Amino acid sequence: MSSPAAVPAALAVLEGVLERITYANEENGYTVARVDTGRGGDLLTVVGSLLGAQPGESLRMEGRWGSHPQFGKQFTVENYTTVLPATIQGIRRYLGSGLIKGIGPVMADRITTHFGVDTLDVIETEPKRLIEVPGLGPKRTKMIAAAWEEQKAIKEVMIFLQGVGVSTSIAVRIYKKYGDASISIVKNEPYRLAADVWGIGFLTADKIAQSVGIPHDSPERVKAGLQYALSQSTDQGHCYLPEEQLISDAVKLLQVDTGLVIDCLAELAVDEGVVREKVPPQEGGEGDPVTAVYLVPFHRAEVSLAAQTQRLLRTQEDRMPGFRDVAWDKALAWLAGRTGAELAPEQQAAVKLALTEKVAVLTGGPGCGKSFTVRSIVELARAKKAKVVLAAPTGRAAKRLAELTGAEASTVHRLLELKPGGDAAYDKDRPLDADLVVVDEASMLDLLLANKLVKAVAPGAHLLLVGDVDQLPSVGAGEVLRDLLADGGPVPSVRLTRIFRQAQQSGVVTNAHRINSGLQPITQGLPDFFLFVEDETEDAGRVTVDVAARRIPAKFGLDPRRDIQVLAPMHRGPAGAGALNGLLQQAVTPARPDLPEKRFGGRVFRVGDKVTQIRNNYEKGQNGVFNGTVGVVTSLSLDDQRLTVLTDEDEEVPYDFDELDELAHAYAVTIHRSQGSEYPAVVIPVTTGAWMMLQRNLLYTAVTRAKKLVVLVGSRKAIGQAVRTVSAGRRCTALDHRLAGRIERSRTTAQTAP
Repeated sequence: MSSPAAVPAALAVLEGVLERITYANEENGYTVARVDTGRGGDLLTVVGSLLGAQPGESLRMEGRWGSHPQFGKQFTVENYTTVLPATIQGIRRYLGSGLIKGIGPVMADRITTHFGVDTLDVIETEPKRLIEVPGLGPKRTKMIAAAWEEQKAIKEVMIFLQGVGVSTSIAVRIYKKYGDASISIVKNEPYRLAADVWGIGFLTADKIAQSVGIPHDSPERVKAGLQYALSQSTDQGHCYLPEEQLISDAVKLLQVDTGLVIDCLAELAVDEGVVREKVPPQEGGEGDPVTAVYLVPFHRAEVSLAAQTQRLLRTQEDRMPGFRDVAWDKALAWLAGRTGAELAPEQQAAVKLALTEKVAVLTGGPGCGKSFTVRSIVELARAKKAKVVLAAPTGRAAKRLAELTGAEASTVHRLLELKPGGDAAYDKDRPLDADLVVVDEASMLDLLLANKLVKAVAPGAHLLLVGDVDQLPSVGAGEVLRDLLADGGPVPSVRLTRIFRQAQQSGVVTNAHRINSGLQPITQGLPDFFLFVEDETEDAGRVTVDVAARRIPAKFGLDPRRDIQVLAPMHRGPAGAGALNGLLQQAVTPARPDLPEKRFGGRVFRVGDKVTQIRNNYEKGQNGVFNGTVGVVTSLSLDDQRLTVLTDEDEEVPYDFDELDELAHAYAVTIHRSQGSEYPAVVIPVTTGAWMMLQRNLLYTAVTRAKKLVVLVGSRKAIGQAVRTVSAGRRCTALDHRLAGRIERSRTTAQTAP
């Protein structure tokens, strides 16, 4: 006989002041918090979706009482409303919580002392009276009144969005984007959110759309789903998807008929929401052409990058004509006198190539002399009075390039002076004033950035791209460096293969090449390459933190924040970057009672935290702040609701508290995010928990980030898997075919049969 079903607890009402949030899941809004019911005794635990609730607010919560086997009695919240506090103490706590910009704990105390229980009425109806409070001038009074109004409007949006599981930060963004029109747009055009508001993807917009009654088989929904599927594929690095795959992915995502998806795709192509074009098949280029479907910006960029590269290669102009008939023996002898070392034959070939060809690629692994070759090219170009411009995709890589050449170097973004919206100040119509443009770490250049860069190179100028093609491809869409090096393409290149004697003495360099050749790294008897064997993923995570925060600093005298970087194959899991960041923060920048901190979602930010930007934001800083920029939190003000980050480009960038979902901690980062950076020491957890991510180019990229020291933590089985597994399949790009002239410029028409 089956046991009777458990009877759910009766719905109950609980009122209290939210004292603190102990846990918050940023993805689904699930929160664990402690509330003070005002009856004395211990704080009560409440769990559930408390989207938008801030410490200090008085809440009226509906839910059910229950008991947790470990944590005891708790209240599960099903919905809540905020109630303005009625006591002076409650009002003081509420205002001092950081909810209203311009009011911190000290100012909250002054305001409530002056106005008593009428404080909130004064702010609501007579905000000009705030000037009566000592220390409050007209400017701040105005700011507080505006913040109060904005908070009310955001609350209204939040209450509306609460039922569809939208997080606090996204509700704030929706309000900032649309203002008073927020609720109207959410109700009537929910799929706009996915395109307009960063952090809202199709899935969230779809959830909202369903809740406001948009039909499951609405063409608007299907078109948004198709564009989302393509957008997701660009996040995976693809520039297009084969049409059949896109249709299959969309049917699976949307759970609608294939015929409806085909019809909507045809309409999208007519409306120029997507581009369809016949391209050669990806692998080997043999067989029937496939119909590629692109999002418009990626198609434009790929066509443009191929055309601009051909333009540079074919032009008769030459801004460095002096190298056409140079006496190379004399030039190289002069160079050896300047640098104190002779170039190997393949390095000499690279120097000649860069100074005589309009576009060239230099590739090779660590210890093969790429850096010295670049320095030699720059020395010779300067000797002929050429204007040389140096750039790299990241701030750290640009700094390294500047140190190497003794010349100024900048990030590609700064070089092009990217403006809000992503347009560049320098382009085809206003090219860079440079005779030679050298870009290091070119494996990181994605399609969109590479297109902007090549467009800005003047006719007759020389462009040299330097990078290691065996590393992971760019985080963004495309495989630009690999496509430029493809067989049969027009771009000349040199690959450096000889490992120099000095580099052979480095365990880091030796093992990087072993891994790249499919051999196990040597993990014993080397002074700079170690393995701590831990077969269990949880143990590997714990030891990784211990090695990075304590053991390496003690043995090698390195700073755990500045000199040591933990690089994880993936973000999730006990040895993933997410979990390790929390543990490393506790070890390196622990909480202190005398220092303010700000909890945002599942993260706590403190002064001294190592952080990274996780989206391109063209509005921040002098020329934007870009995905992957790393920095340190240098100040944090609860009154101003703002913290400041000093980036690795030595720029101080302020972040309002409602922008903190653009920042993540960077004590540990994924290997993908570490591209283009170099650190004195890296610690790499390699565990079977990351089985699907373990590939040769991933481990190779991680090891080559280290200048002096590598420590692997994990299992030999996992390391073996990474070394054996060659990355599965190429990304869907057609740049190599365009460069080789294998694609006719005509698009397939919208009427082409799918």
